Amino acid sequence: MTTRPTGEHGHGPTIREIGARVGLSSTSSVAYQLAQLEKRGLISRTGREWSSCRLETPRPPRRGLRSR
Repeated sequence: MTTRPTGEHGHGPTIREIGARVGLSSTSSVAYQLAQLEKRGLISRTGREWSSCRLETPRPPRRGLRSR
C-alpha cells in the first residue's frame, strides 16, 4: 500500500493497483485484506470505494478485561 493519500490522478490507488503492489492478483483477496485492516482501525475510508481509504495512526492496545 502507499502512504501517499492520493495518486497522480487525485485519488487513492485502486484495488488492482494495491494488489499489484503487494503481490495479490485476486481483487477479492485485496478487498478482504483491506476490510480486515479497516476492522482493526489501521485504515479508514470516507466513501464506499477503497480508493478513498487512508492510513490511520495505530492506537495502543486496550488494557483490561476482554469481552467474550
